[in-house]
Amino acid sequence: MTDRAELICVVGPTGVGKTAFSLALAEGIDGEIINADSRQLYRRLDIGTAKPTAEERARVPHHLIDVADPLEPFSTGQYCALADAAIADIQGRGKVPVVVGGTGLYVRALIDGLWDGPTANPSLRAALEGVESAAGEGTLHHLLGRLDPDSATRIHPNDRYKTIRALEITLLCRQPASEARAAHGFPGRYRALLVGLTCPKEVLHQRIEARVQQMVADGWLAEVTALLESGIGPDAPAMNAVGYRQICAHLHGKSSLTEALEATILATRKYAKRQFTWFRKDDRLTWLNTTEAPMPSFVSTVISAFKRGAVRVDVPVCKAP
Repeated sequence: MTDRAELICVVGPTGVGKTAFSLALAEGIDGEIINADSRQLYRRLDIGTAKPTAEERARVPHHLIDVADPLEPFSTGQYCALADAAIADIQGRGKVPVVVGGTGLYVRALIDGLWDGPTANPSLRAALEGVESAAGEGTLHHLLGRLDPDSATRIHPNDRYKTIRALEITLLCRQPASEARAAHGFPGRYRALLVGLTCPKEVLHQRIEARVQQMVADGWLAEVTALLESGIGPDAPAMNAVGYRQICAHLHGKSSLTEALEATILATRKYAKRQFTWFRKDDRLTWLNTTEAPMPSFVSTVISAFKRGAVRVDVPVCKAP
């Protein structure tokens, strides 16, 4: 691994402004964007995952968007394999890879390496599925919270696939999955300039609410209706994306649209909090408050740092959120 930064990573919570920042950054450094959002990988989930628009993708080439079937689970190992190929392709053409997204596990696995843990145990997984079916939705995530609070904090309560995998590792290794992964150690795969975007909580909450309202105006309900009519139900792996279950509940007559949107806004705020919890543990990140300076000044500073090969940005660093 080189001593110079090989790529740039832009991370942060949903709604903080990663898309606009990364587009300006990639344009300024002759880069191409690699998606690191676990739900933008899925085809046909466009509006509710805030995928870059066709116009934005025309400005800068994007990779790892629309690469997965909504009915199929998508693993971190699959992500790393596709991202490795994209990085090699981008660098081979003399351009800069800019990894952008809020899925912390993907970014960490890509940069530091991945520990898969014990192989899948079908009988144990079936038993865990049986517990969830008998005791009710959320039982397994609650159990994970007791056995491995750190993993439970990082995994969305609706993400049954990752919850079961964390429990499987915990039970087979006889220690919390988070501890087992940490004890493994990671040699590092890429040397990256890591940038985290943040903003005051009240500003982020306003942006989240505005985004949800705009999604509805853009046709989110029609998008979810089409998914349901094609056989992609609320239990499909892709539908764990924040908001999709809430919209499904509304379309099935279980809540009003107002209730569904309020629940979506609340779930998105909680998700953003979990994202901050994950990223603040990485002291390699340089945090940039998007409300403290004009975006072009931050972009030019990041570009300057990368061109020097630095893994830190020379700015008055704001505190981690």
